Order: sequence, then structure tokens, then C-alpha cells
Amino acid sequence: MTRYFIIVSTYVWVFFTLAFPSANAEHALSMHGTPKYPPGFSHFEYTDPNAIPGGHLRLPAIGSFDSLQPFLVRGVSAKGLGLVYQSLMMRSKDEPFTLYPNIAKSVQTGKNREWVRFELDPKARFSNGAPVTAADVIFSYETLHQKGRPNHRHYYSLVERVAVVEPDQVTFHFKAGAGREMPLILGLMPILSKDYFQNQPFEETTLKAPLGTGPYLVEKLDPGKSITYKRVPDFWGQDMPTYRGRYNFERITYDYFRDVDIAFQAFLNQELDVFFESDPGKWVDRKIQPSAPYITREPKLYLPPPMLAIALNSRRNFLKSREVRKAILLAYDFEWVNENILHGQYERTTSFFGAGNLQATGLPDPAETKLLHPFKDDLPKAVFDEPILFPVSDGSGRIRTRLKQAKDLLQAAGYELSEGQLIDPQTGMSVTIEVIYNDTSHLKLLGNFKKNLKRLGITLLPRQLDDASYQNRITQYDFDMMFAKWGQSLSPGNEQQFYWSSEAAKTPGSRNYPGIQNKAVDHLVQKIATAETRENLETAVRALDRILLKGDYVIPLYHADHQWIYTAPEIRFPKLPSDYGSTLDLWWYSTAPVDD
Repeated sequence: MTRYFIIVSTYVWVFFTLAFPSANAEHALSMHGTPKYPPGFSHFEYTDPNAIPGGHLRLPAIGSFDSLQPFLVRGVSAKGLGLVYQSLMMRSKDEPFTLYPNIAKSVQTGKNREWVRFELDPKARFSNGAPVTAADVIFSYETLHQKGRPNHRHYYSLVERVAVVEPDQVTFHFKAGAGREMPLILGLMPILSKDYFQNQPFEETTLKAPLGTGPYLVEKLDPGKSITYKRVPDFWGQDMPTYRGRYNFERITYDYFRDVDIAFQAFLNQELDVFFESDPGKWVDRKIQPSAPYITREPKLYLPPPMLAIALNSRRNFLKSREVRKAILLAYDFEWVNENILHGQYERTTSFFGAGNLQATGLPDPAETKLLHPFKDDLPKAVFDEPILFPVSDGSGRIRTRLKQAKDLLQAAGYELSEGQLIDPQTGMSVTIEVIYNDTSHLKLLGNFKKNLKRLGITLLPRQLDDASYQNRITQYDFDMMFAKWGQSLSPGNEQQFYWSSEAAKTPGSRNYPGIQNKAVDHLVQKIATAETRENLETAVRALDRILLKGDYVIPLYHADHQWIYTAPEIRFPKLPSDYGSTLDLWWYSTAPVDD
């Protein structure tokens, strides 16, 4: 009997050891290296723990909204819903990629990050007072995996199984090759209330107030026109180090306006408290107004600048050819645009990952070459033989030599000029390209470009769309060209598959707007996702950057390394910005004299 008991006990021990592996619980989780903040830290350095709670922050939004359901592709979600929803863990904004406790108070991972376990904070509550349970976590995972946005469906498909170890612990086991970033991706999963969605179908857009665990709840809304959030009384996380000095306003309102000029006038009329400027000419003029009723601020940005670009849809027959795409890129005179339209306030963006060792420069180094060489036959020769350089003009608008190069490329691709029109050899029709946009400020970036394309025999048709139509068109990749923006962190990871992979190119709603389908790109995004060292990550990112740039999939535009912000005098900022600049969760309201 004793022997039988020992055998059974041993079997049970082995089963639970394999099914529910153990590891030491950690207070934070980094992609690579050691977390910046130790256990028991008091607050993030870019916050002010002495910020004064209270006040009403009024912000502008452009366009309209028709949904309070932010986890679907359908509908236009209201601004600010990130104030309502939270994730298991929280990202710090002064490290490449490290997560700290939020709904989960601790985290454990396997030796090779083949699984991750989250222990829930017993204090965590939804805004109606209901505790967050393991059932809510599993419901969130299953719902977003099956019905959520394409990025959620993609990432969560890499989970092999989920297990509830204890009533307050949930373990996710990953499929082979899922990548070292998956524990962090699951840590950033938004947590939904299972009870709330029993009565509200998840897949339907709605204007019903959502239920979340965040510091705010929806107080009132005027559909399509405004939405006001109220701070949750006795918010459960307010004393946590990750929240100290943050989310200080009692109320936050987004008022919607037809365009930015009307919104700025409302700011001047003191109907708004903060206004982010995007027009360099207006910034140059407005920041020197001696009697202006506002303060101008320029917080420094330390993240890689986002790639704002005109994306060329290679799914279109005319744009399949790299020679054609390169010819179009040659026709864009950035220096003229910067001097005459942008008041010289910007730099041209020359990388998708523009920061330090993540950015491709010059010719590929030996480590990059080793990664790229197996795909030599599938890549343009320029990837290996030509340094990363962009055409540069003197800003005068005279780019005759470049346009001659563009004409030669078009001719080599089989296109001929006839009576001033470029003729498609397959259809016999003249070439017309439609570029769609929903931001009126983009139109002025196209005037000189349109003239240069006309000299090549190409007709450019700018088309402004409302937000809903624009979203629908880009979701289905129904465009020739569009204005796109890809933001990057200091730690690129699994999201690169959603941006650039062949699978993403065929998935509606992904961010592979150019339709890139390339074996080398597929290999590199996997290398990025599974990189075990910072050095290996940087090499793979540089190699990917090189392919994307040399493929001429986009016309890179511009960036600034500061934010341009006007604020009412009562809105206060911390002295030290984060890598992300300054965001509303860090501000507070005060009428006290400013202590310089």
C-alpha cells in the first residue's frame, strides 16, 4: 500500500511539474537585460510624485467617432479609451522594453520563455467594484484571439494552451518558435470583463459605456461630438509606484472638431487646455507671439522617429515593379517641400528604425551580410552593393537629372510616353495614380510631387476621405498610394511580422500597406522575434531596414525630434520627459505660481 502511494504521489508530482512549471516570481520583465527600476521603487523618474490631483483637462480631436468598442476594425473609436482599459502589466517609458506590475502583481517565465505565468493583484478591480479574476483573463485572451483586431488574432494564435494554476494565477504556454517577446506581448493584453460582455456582444460596435479596470470611466458623451471621462473614485491602483504622479485630472474631455484650424480657435478662446501643433509654419509664427494666452513647450523625443511616408501598394499592377516604384520616389523633391512648405523645421526620415545600432547605414556589415546572403537571388542587387542614400536636391525645384533617371527606369519597365502621357503596355491606357488621405495637412505635400509626376506622364489624383471611408479602404488595401505611419520602439519584436510579413500582406487590417511578400523579410521578422541577445536583435533589424529601404516600397517623408505643444498656463508638466515626450497621464492642473 505504501509503495502504491509513493508511485501515485510521484506520478502526480511529475504531472503537475510538467503541466505547471515553477520559477521565481519577478517584479518586472525585460525583453533583454535587467529592469531599470528595482523592487520597491517609488515612482517612474519621468513623473512628478508631487503632482496635484484635480482639475478638468479639455483636449481636441479631429473628425468624429461612432463606437466605444476599440478592439474591432469596424467603427471609429472615441479618443481616450485607453484611460478605461488596462493590461496585465505596464510598460515603462524610459527603457527599451520592460514591463512592471499592473493588474498582475508578479510574473514568472520559463528558462527559454516558453511559458509565462501572471499572478493577479487581489486589489485589482473593474470600475463597478468587481474583482479581476482568472476567468476574466482567459475570457480576454479567447475573445481577442477569436474576434479581436488582426494583430491580437495573430499574436495570440502563438499560444498553445492556457492553464489556471491557482485561482489568482494564469499560465500561457507558447508554441515552438513563438519568440522571446511573447511573455511581454501577453503582459500587454487588455483585460476585459467577462460579465460585461455576457450582455454586450463583443463583435458589435456600441456607444454603451465600457467597463474597464483603468483610472477613468466614461461619464458622458455627445455621440460623434464629445466624450468626457471621470476619474474612478478610490481607483484601486492609485498608490502603486507605477501610478504615482500620473492620471491626475478629475475629468478629461475630448471635443471633436471638423478641422485643426477650428480646434485651434477653440483653444485660443480658452475652450481647450492643450493643443499639439503639426504645422511647422504655424508653430514658427505662434511661438513668438508676445501676448499669446498660452505657453509653448517642446519636449524632446528619444524614440526612433516614426516612418511617415507615402506607401506604394505593390498589389497594384503598375506598382509591382521596383523600377517603377523607384522612379516615383525620384520624383518626390523633399528638400523643396521642406524649404517651401515645412519652413525648414523637419529632417527627412531615412530609416524605419532610426536610432543607433538599429538603423541601416552605408553598406551591410559582415553580420548583416551573413543574414542576407542566403536570399541573394530574391533581393535587389542594391541591397548588397549600394549604400543607404536618398536623392538630395538643392531645394530650387530643379531635379531634371533625377527625372531623366526616372524616365529611364519607366522605359526599362516597358512604359512609353505618348503625347505627354505614360502608357501602360498591358492595357494601353494612360497611367493615373490615386493617393488617398484623411488629414487635410497632407494635401500641401503633394503639389510639387504632382507636377513632377506630370513631367513623367503620370497623373496624380489626391482624394480626401472621411475617417470611416479611409479606414475601410486601407483595411482592404483598396488604394494605389496612401499616407502611412509606422512607429517603432527601441526594442522591435513580434509586431514586425504584422507590419511586413507575407502573411500580413494577405491579411485585411494589417499594417503591411505596401503588400510586401519576400522570403528574406519573412526570415528576418522571425529572427527579430526570437533574438536572444541585443546584438542579434540589432543585426536583424538593420538587415530588415536595408531591405525595406532598398525595395522602394515607400516615399519617406519627415520627422521632428521634439513635440510642439501649446498649453494653458495652469497645465503643468514634469521637468523630465520620457522617451515618448510628454503625454496626458503625466500632467496636472495648478494655479499656484510656477517655481522656476
